[in-house]
Amino acid sequence: MSDNPIQILTLDQLNELMEIREKKIFDFLEKNLQHQSSTDEERLLTREEACEFLRIKSTTLWKWTEKGRLTSYGIAGKRYYKRSELLDSLIQLEK
Repeated sequence: MSDNPIQILTLDQLNELMEIREKKIFDFLEKNLQHQSSTDEERLLTREEACEFLRIKSTTLWKWTEKGRLTSYGIAGKRYYKRSELLDSLIQLEK
């Protein structure tokens, strides 16, 4: 016989356990996606990292994404930007 008896959970408890598990999975994926890239340019950036990289505010990042100037990628409510695409979106200014 098992030492762990079956435990009945409420719907709230089950949702909380699922959220904890989901957060662990996304943290793991985020960490590994960034380290598996072949070069630094292929790295995925979070919204905060993209803003820091471009030296812009989050509202500007959102506006540029909505206008199609930048492409974002998402999973489960998290949004990412490819560093290489951020570099490609920059235009050369006339001298």
